[in-house]
Amino acid sequence: MLFDRDGTLVEDVPYNADPGRVRPVPGARRALDRLRRAGVPVGVVTNQSGVARGLVSPDALEDVNRRVEELLGPFAVWAVCPHGEDDRCACRKPAPGLVLHAAAVLGVDARDCVVVGDIGRDVEAARAAGARGILVPTPVTLPEEVAAAPEVAADLAAAVDLALRPAPVFPDLPASPGAPAVPTSPAESTAPVSTAPASAASESTTPASPASIVPAATARADTEEPA
Repeated sequence: MLFDRDGTLVEDVPYNADPGRVRPVPGARRALDRLRRAGVPVGVVTNQSGVARGLVSPDALEDVNRRVEELLGPFAVWAVCPHGEDDRCACRKPAPGLVLHAAAVLGVDARDCVVVGDIGRDVEAARAAGARGILVPTPVTLPEEVAAAPEVAADLAAAVDLALRPAPVFPDLPASPGAPAVPTSPAESTAPVSTAPASAASESTTPASPASIVPAATARADTEEPA
């Protein structure tokens, strides 16, 4: 089960480079531990264009991710996109690259993954990868994103409830209005997805090393930036 970071697992602090500002959302640790006890690997898939913008250094991002693990427990995989919107990479959500890479690291088919996030890009990335997407709306979630989401949960506990049930069957749904095109061609990717390799099974008490990344060359639209 893959989670967006900012606005989903932790409070959204735009371009956060300070581990001291990491605050889990209510119920996040409880929801994650429930999955771990059930033997479900958990991971993070997150856009972090603050690196490309020069607002967050790779070391600072790793420190923030390490703090997330200190507060929320170990993740089996971290998949991080450090690129900006103009880099036209294949990993930045709503493109499917982060989800596909995380699934590959976990050794599972992306179609067996569930992606949880707070905005339309998270659900669109899941759809593009063939995964199941669950939206957990926050005050920044647009009404049209809620309407377009195949599944919506009130909070992380409810999202886990949904994920542990058989997936419902939905007809193909349109992407959220105004969503950017999803680049899929390798020629459009500026660099491979940067992740921390899983060091152990999800039951392990030894956390995977938070993402080690290599940087490339808004309001709601770019805070986690988005998702």
